[in-house]
Amino acid sequence: MRPLEDIRIIAVEQYGAGPWGSVQLADLGAEIIKIEDPSARGDVGRYVPPYAEEEDSLFFEVHNRNKRSLSLDLTSPGGRAVFEDLVRTADAVYSNLRGDVPAKIGITYDDLKHINPRIVCVSLSGFGMTGPRVKEPGYDYILQGLAGWMDLTGDPDGPPTKSGLSLVDYSGGLFAAISLLAGIHQARRDGVGMDCDVALYDAAFALLTYPATWHLNRGFTPVRTRHSAHPSLVPFQAFQTKDSWIVVGCAKEKFWQRLCPILGHPEWATDERFVDFAARDRNRDVLIPLLEDVFASRTSAEWLDELGAATIPCGPINTVAEGLADPHTAARGLVVEAEHPRFGTVKMPGPAVSVGPRREDHRRAPLRNEDFDYVVRDLLGYDDEHIAALVERASFGDPATTPRLPG
Repeated sequence: MRPLEDIRIIAVEQYGAGPWGSVQLADLGAEIIKIEDPSARGDVGRYVPPYAEEEDSLFFEVHNRNKRSLSLDLTSPGGRAVFEDLVRTADAVYSNLRGDVPAKIGITYDDLKHINPRIVCVSLSGFGMTGPRVKEPGYDYILQGLAGWMDLTGDPDGPPTKSGLSLVDYSGGLFAAISLLAGIHQARRDGVGMDCDVALYDAAFALLTYPATWHLNRGFTPVRTRHSAHPSLVPFQAFQTKDSWIVVGCAKEKFWQRLCPILGHPEWATDERFVDFAARDRNRDVLIPLLEDVFASRTSAEWLDELGAATIPCGPINTVAEGLADPHTAARGLVVEAEHPRFGTVKMPGPAVSVGPRREDHRRAPLRNEDFDYVVRDLLGYDDEHIAALVERASFGDPATTPRLPG
């Protein structure tokens, strides 16, 4: 068995942050039953361009592999009844909606504990379920601005800059997944579930880590650094070579001692201006131009060969394509595949969580409502008469526009 095969999660999720968190659990074997709103034609992630056709997209694939899908109208009495039957069988209800919505639609612990006292209700929202921003929609880009990330990112002379990836979304999803697992552990131990209130806002501030701690305790004011330089370790930044860019980092004094002879300046190792971390930080405006001149004299390959041989931390600044093609990427099994009826063999980055042997048999993301029969017949045990009555009441959406309903 995979580590989480005994866990069932009802996911009222959409787009990026929520599905990213739950896909980590699905990769580890948890059964994720994805509830898709029929009035919206399912998860909005199905329609994200540029690689989207009808109700499938490559964006949706990478966020939803190894999951199941049920089209269900939670606002209808019949849909609500189906949802509550699912709660009876589940360990957790997981959502990523605006902070005030879980209470409005009745998916908090107080709403569900009479059905299943052990249920864990995880809400991942932009701003959380409390506070003055609770009704505001929260998106990664907005949070990067609010938490100061954009003020820290980019060239000192340029505009505030967003990270190239949605790191608040993805970190929030991971925090939600950790919260869910901790909640289930406690509920199984104590017999009582709970709410887990996780916010992207909280995630963004948690990830400020040491710059925020420096500010709170010593009044430190973070500033953008040229060429992505570390705020205090010198040298640790991008350097332009004769033909491209590399990153070189001296995170320990021994690396600086090794670097100086390779640069052709062994005397820098004992120069009082550069002799230790503090001296190099004070004199970075002197040292960095000297280093830039030296690194510009040779190609990246020449530098990386010599620096690597001395085990000095270094690496090329790859394109995404170059990173994916790196032999180490293949050796670590970081690209996985799944067969899809529209896209054929879909390749995507695989899970980074490692528990025992790596999973090889990834299943593509589900088509909308693909798992209708499994959920309502096999899992819930509904008979044909009950199903027909629910269908007639549009509990699963309009039968004319919702696929895979019994005919």
